[in-house]
Amino acid sequence: MSVDATPESPFELGADGLAKLDAIREALLDPSPRRIGRLDQWGLADEYEVYAETAGYSEVSLTMEDGTVLDASLSVPKNLAPGQVCPAVVLPAPLISIGHRAYLGMISRWAKGGYVVLAYSQRGLAKSTGEIHVAGPRDIADATEVIDWLIQQDAVDPDRIGFFGASYGAGTSLLAAARDQRIKAVAGASAWADLFASLYENGTRHLKAFEALVQLFGEDRCSQEFRGIIQKIRANTIDDEVREFAEARSPKACLKAFNDAATPILLTTTWHETIFSVPAVIDFHSRLTGPKTLLVQVGDHGNAELPGLFGLPAKPTDMTYRWMDHHLGGSAGDGETPRFDVRSEYMFNPLSDLRHPSWADYALPKKRLHLADAASGQSDGQLAEGAATGWTRSVKATGAGTDIVVAPQLVRTGLAERVGLPHVYKTADTDRSLAAVFATAPLERAARVRGDLELRVTVNAQQADATIVAYLLDHNPATGRAYIVTHAPYTFTAEQAGRDTTVAFPFQPTDYVLARGHQLQLVIDTHDPLFAAPHTTTPVFTIDITSPEGAESYLDIPLHPIA
Repeated sequence: MSVDATPESPFELGADGLAKLDAIREALLDPSPRRIGRLDQWGLADEYEVYAETAGYSEVSLTMEDGTVLDASLSVPKNLAPGQVCPAVVLPAPLISIGHRAYLGMISRWAKGGYVVLAYSQRGLAKSTGEIHVAGPRDIADATEVIDWLIQQDAVDPDRIGFFGASYGAGTSLLAAARDQRIKAVAGASAWADLFASLYENGTRHLKAFEALVQLFGEDRCSQEFRGIIQKIRANTIDDEVREFAEARSPKACLKAFNDAATPILLTTTWHETIFSVPAVIDFHSRLTGPKTLLVQVGDHGNAELPGLFGLPAKPTDMTYRWMDHHLGGSAGDGETPRFDVRSEYMFNPLSDLRHPSWADYALPKKRLHLADAASGQSDGQLAEGAATGWTRSVKATGAGTDIVVAPQLVRTGLAERVGLPHVYKTADTDRSLAAVFATAPLERAARVRGDLELRVTVNAQQADATIVAYLLDHNPATGRAYIVTHAPYTFTAEQAGRDTTVAFPFQPTDYVLARGHQLQLVIDTHDPLFAAPHTTTPVFTIDITSPEGAESYLDIPLHPIA
């Protein structure tokens, strides 16, 4: 989020961002010269003078059928002709303490495009009453009641309603669109598609992200059902109740409804997303048959759309304005017709802009690099073409791992990537007793990794519930500096302990350009704080990584030279 006056939570805004939103809110509520003049320090005074002439803003309380009161705001265009109606966009809030006020910076743009705007905080969040259900059935019923209230407003065209949300609001927007056919278009920034895959990747909990989100929710505000799920995830009790809880909150479960209604859906995510599953979003997008667009950008959760929420240029919000204009008939965008394709940036270059008709066209074909023993005179293993068997690399699982991690900080590491400052790893310093390292020879030509990757590896872990974390790094031998390309964890079951087990699992997809002379390094570690807290009471045990005949270890990777 904001890099100024860094807040305690990675999901909260900095002091300057909050001050800006407060000033915008005051100018919307009281468009006097004094209030609007305060916006001069951000260069926004002229914009909100125009807003005051074209639309009116108010804060409202929406009472749901069960008595829950949702905190909301409403913006309505002025000077409408008798009987004139406008398209409307509904904005369920992201998971942030200020709730729906996170969207204040967008309201002027929507208003200039002729939209009625209703933003609201979901039950249990910010100033809304009730308990938090995590985009559950009660939250989706609320969305329907919000629409019921909205269409009673004189200026609203009930046949032209769209939903846009960021993060938590994206999930609610998608699930509401699946269940209420009055929603004619939906856009979700930093969206999720499969909540279970986001919580539990390859048998491994995303514990750090989960605990950060729970802290932001506030456990005392959560429903009894959700509090029970929290305790089960903490205890690593992943049973049918947890699966059913996640399934009811996963847009992928609504695929038939989306396709039957041909709902127009815009989705955005990031390559280095640490909160939600990127493969699940890509798979969901690929299986949609209606109008659709997918945007994948540099950074982590919420990074790319943040400027847009403040009213600044940003691909996720700029594409959303164009998307809603096309499907609802407003004029908030740039007047261009939206593209129905896959749009992306490559790491770590947010100025790049690639377009392909579909993910199948976007992803490059895979080639196979086998994990092999060290070459003569070398200590690290190799990534090379041609099967290699008969070797074993042993690493110690101590409950702490090495200094190679997915992201030293949730959200903020990705934000640094967006400004060209990716985290630097010094793999020469990595303790080889705690991690196995395999590397290609230095590349003779620059190359690109673009698409899906999969690692197959044979492992013998001496303890049940052992975890390995695989990292693919871009290493410059001349400087010793390395940057993360992608990663994936895998946790073994109790039944797999103490015997050779061959597993294949996907990495997060990526789009990465490697310079000539660089190497790809595959590092297999046993712990990452993203997936588990350090546990110093666990006895040290050994994990053997092998490549037996008939079950060779390899990496399938879309690696291709750049012409």
